[in-house]
Amino acid sequence: MIFKKIIKSLSVLLIASSLSSKIYAAEECFEKASRSIFKFNMMVDDAIIEPIAKGYNKLPRPLKEGTSNFTNNISTLLSIPTSLLQGNFNQFAHSTGSVILNSTIGVFGILNPAEKIGLKPSKEDFGQTLGSYGLGSGCYFVLPILGPTTVRDSVGLLVDSYLDPFAHVTIREKELFSISGNNLDYYSVKSATAVDFRSDNLTNFDSVEKNSLDLYSSFKSIYLQDRSNKIKNSLDDQDDWGNLEN
Repeated sequence: MIFKKIIKSLSVLLIASSLSSKIYAAEECFEKASRSIFKFNMMVDDAIIEPIAKGYNKLPRPLKEGTSNFTNNISTLLSIPTSLLQGNFNQFAHSTGSVILNSTIGVFGILNPAEKIGLKPSKEDFGQTLGSYGLGSGCYFVLPILGPTTVRDSVGLLVDSYLDPFAHVTIREKELFSISGNNLDYYSVKSATAVDFRSDNLTNFDSVEKNSLDLYSSFKSIYLQDRSNKIKNSLDDQDDWGNLEN
């Protein structure tokens, strides 16, 4: 049943991707609606996310770093199956080794001993995997709360919910290695990840807002550039913004 859903989703992606063979050629699916959703997302950011991020930045450094390490360690779980699907065995080894080491010696990921011994996992997802296969992005649009995406990355987001071990034991409510969770665990970690990212980029967000003639287009450009760099495993994605989440 799961694989049938995935196959149907991939079929939609293949049709849409035929409209765009290059990532930068991403056309708008429904720009007016996307712009309205973008304005809504910015209102949510101004009213809720940004104030929380500013408060989060005032936490003691060890607590903030521990939270960041913990959420990054959980995010790395998805990189294990997706790196394997990409045939990137070096990244697969780095991701697997990092998760095992940080989850044990690093006390559930609160500490990051993997970094100290040179393990460098990168964030990989199924949208990137499809891109590495040569599939175009399809058209661009904006989702409520989740933000910018493309047809390919939206399908990837759906597949991620099946591939991601953390999603498997939380929102899918399955048991893995005697570990289980629930929806609250999943959305709590995802919320913490978003706040951590927003707190690290307060200055960058302010700069884009102040210097952009069209804020919507600026964030679209940043998103597409970031996704392109990630698909190519380019060092350019290690910029001032860090890792943009899909």
